[in-house]
Amino acid sequence: MITRLDAPLKVTGQAKYGADHNFPGMVYGYVVLSTIAHGEIEAMDFAAAREAPGVLGVYSPFDPLALRTPTTMFGEAWVPLQDKEVTYYGQPIGFVVAETFEQARDAAALVTIAYRPLPARTSLAEGLADAEDAPPARDGAPPTLEVLEDGVETFEDALAASPVVVEATYSTATQNHAAMEPHSAVAVWDDGELTVYSGNQASNLQAEYLAMALDLPTEAVHAVNPFVGGAFGGKAMVSTPLFLAAAAARDLGRPVKAALAREQVFTATAGRAATVQKMTLGAERDGSLVALRHDSWCSTDAAGSFVEPTSHGTSREWYATRNLAISQKIVPLNVPPTTFMRAPGEAPGSFALESAMDELAVALGMDPVELRIKNNSIAPPGKDLQWASKHLDECFRVGAQRFGWAHRPPGTRTDGDWLVGMGVATAMFPALRFPATVGITLNADDTAVVATSGADPGTGLLTVLSLVGAESLDIPADRITPKLGDSALPPGGLSGGSTATASAGTAIMLAATKAIDELVALASDAGAPFEGREVTYADGRLFADGETMTFGELLRTLGRETLEVTGSSAPGEELTKHSFSSWGAQFVEVRVHKWTREARVSRMLGVFDAGRIINDQAARSQLMGGMIWGVSAALHEGLEIEANGRLANGDFASYLIPVNADIPEVDVHFVEYPDTLHNAVGARGLGEIGTVGVAAAVANAVYNATGVRVRHIPITIEDLLAE
Repeated sequence: MITRLDAPLKVTGQAKYGADHNFPGMVYGYVVLSTIAHGEIEAMDFAAAREAPGVLGVYSPFDPLALRTPTTMFGEAWVPLQDKEVTYYGQPIGFVVAETFEQARDAAALVTIAYRPLPARTSLAEGLADAEDAPPARDGAPPTLEVLEDGVETFEDALAASPVVVEATYSTATQNHAAMEPHSAVAVWDDGELTVYSGNQASNLQAEYLAMALDLPTEAVHAVNPFVGGAFGGKAMVSTPLFLAAAAARDLGRPVKAALAREQVFTATAGRAATVQKMTLGAERDGSLVALRHDSWCSTDAAGSFVEPTSHGTSREWYATRNLAISQKIVPLNVPPTTFMRAPGEAPGSFALESAMDELAVALGMDPVELRIKNNSIAPPGKDLQWASKHLDECFRVGAQRFGWAHRPPGTRTDGDWLVGMGVATAMFPALRFPATVGITLNADDTAVVATSGADPGTGLLTVLSLVGAESLDIPADRITPKLGDSALPPGGLSGGSTATASAGTAIMLAATKAIDELVALASDAGAPFEGREVTYADGRLFADGETMTFGELLRTLGRETLEVTGSSAPGEELTKHSFSSWGAQFVEVRVHKWTREARVSRMLGVFDAGRIINDQAARSQLMGGMIWGVSAALHEGLEIEANGRLANGDFASYLIPVNADIPEVDVHFVEYPDTLHNAVGARGLGEIGTVGVAAAVANAVYNATGVRVRHIPITIEDLLAE
């Protein structure tokens, strides 16, 4: 069994996260938040705060810090304190810096603010009538798409020709990433150059964007984040504490630490959008899909800066249907911003699609597993590019056998006072790659360093670097030192989109090939040990005519301490030849108490087709964590937004997430087929697919147990008491 390399540091408390760094003369910043959802700040009175003990600086839109708006790969970043407009309750509008955290916090409480309130829209349901078309998707797809088979003039014609039709509307709640590590930063200036310590999903991008904001050359900013305490989209951008700490540290000439309080995390960051989704399925009586329509609405911030692509992320690709119509609309609201959150689009979108598929199975009197297998696609509808590797049917067959699906009763099954049901759903997440560069340094002591700036937000990437590096260099893994989370290292790109292993792993293989080629050339050069002879490499050694030496011996012989190379990888022509995705089948057993109507998940099984598995232990852990997220979405999580825009449950006391007692047996099984058409490593992403489909499988199991169809999440006791 492979032990995660960072595990000893984390479990013993030796791992240093962003806020764990301290420096002489360091001072502390505290963020001031708005208390209205929409309006303009007319005045901010800092007089009492300035006179408070220890206060060194106060900043606001009336006395702003020197910051500019950077343009990122996701568009323009929002930078705090740049104008007087308030667009949501809890928006950062001020910053107080003092000698201690307590002094900064107490002084911030003394700030008084005068607003000119404006009408606020805070309800997705009430805003649906004023919804707008979403902007084009990142791949250029328009918000409305339609694919019709030959001879069919309209989607309505296809629906009318369907012997069986089901139609329903589903909704999902607003969620927060709720990372264990609050967003924080420590900023230190030295002779015009800045070093920052802040948990982020891409240290090189963090440095690049922060340099834009501070009007500095990128090389003048050094971002360090070897450990990230939870991310999955929530730490993809430069955070409010980092912007403010960096600018305030420059202004004050002292290191500044800033960390959001737990309640502030729920508003001063971004989360998952709420959605409403209308599904319409038409099918033949044998279950073949004739028509599938998926109309989606999602909440977004007042600027409409992010779209939760529920219809485009699921129904556009999952099933073979002769006729397809999807649409995506947005509803700008005066609520905290939305952003990427584990399986953005696919997680909430799968709740609607997979619930509707279950309802279709009921209407047909057909096994839900067989319905999904029957409509298994060989390519996304309307596209010529077939899936390069897809074994979803095997996932369902293996999962059904392992889970005991054949024993699922058509009606209610009881166990004492509990009603027991089983549910199933498809999981899918696109297999992506980002550009990445990895450096390999071979040392004269026969060790190697594999380094890239990318981050490990708990996914196990550090260990993957070691394993793939060892395999590529043909040496034991304990002779590899992996390095991550430092913008000074070769640019490793973003740890997001379930891309890190495929992206960095492919770059490692290219760098290793280059390193071996250079070793072979060095060994046969004039004056080298194997001058003029044919040299080969294996097991960390060079061979020629029966003689051998390690690469370290070669370097020592040549008077060299190291040999350094880099390898770069990016998506290429494979995208013009095939479609790529990871796949899975989610099985869930739920128990609902007869009298209290409490719902509890009792068993879970996920069977996944994610290409080659590099580290079985870490892969299982990732998928188990994702499946737990799915249970959380189904039965626990949901931000409650009051009419005035305030979050009623923006803290860990009332924002429900699972604890150990909520999570039962979780089983993960792999259907392993390396996908070398996608990348040389053969691995596809699995960080996000684990959560996809689970919420629907839970809801489907609740229906199987009780006969009650709940079309929104989270499912509550009240939903089941009505029957």
